[in-house]
Amino acid sequence: MGKTRRRLKIAPSIIAALFLALIAAGCSGKVSEVPLDIPRGALSRLEVKVDGNLYGFGPFVGYYFRPLEAGRFDRLEVWCFNERSFYTTDIPANALLFTGEARLTTLPPIKEKVPTQGGRIRPVFFDEAPPEWLESRPKPKEEFLHFHSMYDREGPVFSGYWVRHVGEASFTYDMGGRVRDGSPLYHEVIPGVDLGFARIVEFDHGPWVDGND
Repeated sequence: MGKTRRRLKIAPSIIAALFLALIAAGCSGKVSEVPLDIPRGALSRLEVKVDGNLYGFGPFVGYYFRPLEAGRFDRLEVWCFNERSFYTTDIPANALLFTGEARLTTLPPIKEKVPTQGGRIRPVFFDEAPPEWLESRPKPKEEFLHFHSMYDREGPVFSGYWVRHVGEASFTYDMGGRVRDGSPLYHEVIPGVDLGFARIVEFDHGPWVDGND
């Protein structure tokens, strides 16, 4: 005798729900998360020696760094990923947002301009920054718009990196919906050098300071 085949019965309501879910996914065209693809040798935190002093740099959400030349820290390759959808909800979590480069620089030490109140990272916007700091930008200056300091156990130091961001996708940089149009951070990113990136000198008090990543 031949074997009798048994058909698996699926309730019509389940079939309808699956069908609608597939349609919704196809219409949205969005994936909530993709694998985080960190380049080989890239690190989220560096220790850099400047004039005999050892300083920390990083970590920051989604940012990874690698010396352009092994053993030298004057120029870094930079990658920024949308970890935890921290920077935008327009594209999937973990997607690559920026590549770029960072150049080691020591700002002229004008201590009265360093913010004394706030959390881990304390900004000085370009319109409040000493001209000497802005003049320290590498060429082309219009592309290096963001300085981030290093730190030691005492807090921020004047050595750090000017960073040039190159957009790798089109999206709204709104800190995952936490800032709105009008904020100096908010802007539209398109592929290419991001000339709209926030013009800020940031002083980093170290990752042990509560309240910030």
